[in-house]
Amino acid sequence: MGESRARPIFYVSDGTGITAETIGHSVLTQFDGVAFRSRRLAFVDNADRAREAAAEIRAEGEAAGYRPVVINTVIDPHLSALLAESGAFMLDVFAPFIGPLEAELGMPRTPRVGKAHGGADSAEYDQRMNATNFALTHDDGVQANFSDAEVILVGVSRSGKTPTCLYMALHYGVKAANYPLLPEDLEQGELPAKLQPHRKRVVGLTIEPRRLMQIREQRRPASRYASPEQCRWEVEAAERLLRRENVPVLPSTHMSIEEIAGKVMQALGLNRQHY
Repeated sequence: MGESRARPIFYVSDGTGITAETIGHSVLTQFDGVAFRSRRLAFVDNADRAREAAAEIRAEGEAAGYRPVVINTVIDPHLSALLAESGAFMLDVFAPFIGPLEAELGMPRTPRVGKAHGGADSAEYDQRMNATNFALTHDDGVQANFSDAEVILVGVSRSGKTPTCLYMALHYGVKAANYPLLPEDLEQGELPAKLQPHRKRVVGLTIEPRRLMQIREQRRPASRYASPEQCRWEVEAAERLLRRENVPVLPSTHMSIEEIAGKVMQALGLNRQHY
């Protein structure tokens, strides 16, 4: 099925759309064999924006030949009604919870546009920004100091370390660093010396060689770095090294970044609120 025949999915929010996209992606991964093409429509916080979004959703559905699906975290019922005029299949993320909570708390909700992420105070925001800066300065951290890291991800180049570190920083305020296992590390067959003092915070990521080859081919086409032989050797050598060092290893090939991050934190016993 070509991309033009993929079912359109829209994550629509009166804020950033991160909540809608995160929940929607987790749900859609349960449907193997169905082609989706997704887009995020953020800051749909007034009637004009809602009408524009509805027109865009309708046009996309007509072009694809499929009824679009809207995963919606817009708070204002009037704006949601305008979005529904698109003819899309509407999934309101908050709707199943509002009524039961109103009944349990004995009070109606107070709708407020953009409130889904409004609970984070300035200290939490600063923590996330500091963690993000930490992840960026400790990316592929051959020269980095790992003493302040809460998580150190190791694995071969392009196995998913950097996006996972950034996700944990942005959404959990976790100080996450990463270290690429280079061919010379793999030849030595042991955890690099600079990681040895911090081994209790080290988690390995592995990836199927064929998928690694595809990713590397996009980065450096027709190179030894992307060759099937090199990818296979690096993955196998990395897995042997990590097993020998008793480092927990997670497969990244078929997991989303959200899932990888959650499993990394679980492996290290990190219990953090998702922002």
